[in-house]
Amino acid sequence: MTHYASIAELEAAIGGEPQTSDWITIDQDRIDRFAEATGDDQWIHVDPERAAAGPFGTTIAHGFLTLSLISNLLFGITTVEGSPMVINYGLDKVRFLGVVPVERRIRASVQLTGVTPAAQGIRVNSTVTVELEGAEKPALVAESIALFVLEA
Repeated sequence: MTHYASIAELEAAIGGEPQTSDWITIDQDRIDRFAEATGDDQWIHVDPERAAAGPFGTTIAHGFLTLSLISNLLFGITTVEGSPMVINYGLDKVRFLGVVPVERRIRASVQLTGVTPAAQGIRVNSTVTVELEGAEKPALVAESIALFVLEA
């Protein structure tokens, strides 16, 4: 976790060392709950027996499940003095580069790429890479925008 004392300090960190989150394990229960919530119950996600004989040898997380975990993974990695709240502002680009097999761990690596003033505070652009433990390539890469709301 990195706390910036000012917006200027945050701006100075653009292009600096990426920060990483803790690892989280993607278990079958999480995959099943996501399938239930979204209605995406394709067998590669929810049928361990059939998936064992499938192309990945096991069930895999939904790409959108992995994407949805970015907020959780990034929570608290970057804080700015005078900003009591951070809101997900959106994504500019997302690429799913690899599957996340069940019972594997992922984490996020975040690289600050820009800071822009906004009416409610500042928009912070980052490249977020969701890494799969032990894999050569990441599960996904996204250009993320967060709105750091500043106190009046």
